[in-house]
Amino acid sequence: MRVALDENLSPKLARALAALFEGEHEVIHIRLRFGAGLRDVQWISELSGQGRWSIVSADRRITKVKAERQAFLSSNLVGFFMSAGLSKAPVIRQMERLLALWPVIEQQEKLVEGGAMFELPGTTNRLKQLKL
Repeated sequence: MRVALDENLSPKLARALAALFEGEHEVIHIRLRFGAGLRDVQWISELSGQGRWSIVSADRRITKVKAERQAFLSSNLVGFFMSAGLSKAPVIRQMERLLALWPVIEQQEKLVEGGAMFELPGTTNRLKQLKL
């Protein structure tokens, strides 16, 4: 599985996940791959052009802003968006939840087409598909 964390999450999360899953999954941070300040529509297009990626994001605007939402829905990407509480949580809490949800993310990523979006919950292990 190839996973990209967006600019609204710490690059430390991506580095830690990359080290933990080295040889099993490719984990990158958008900022480290494309530089700071790249617009969402641009990185969505870039990654989609590279094939299948799963996105872990704290940026729910992607699900709401028309241009970003359309770019994502027509992409090869599968989005996992942190719930409001989780996106504001300390990095260690975010890491804890990502590790707890990782098997669920792996399984869900295999079941859906590109453009699917899910919410990563702060307490349960049940993903909620975002309806757009």
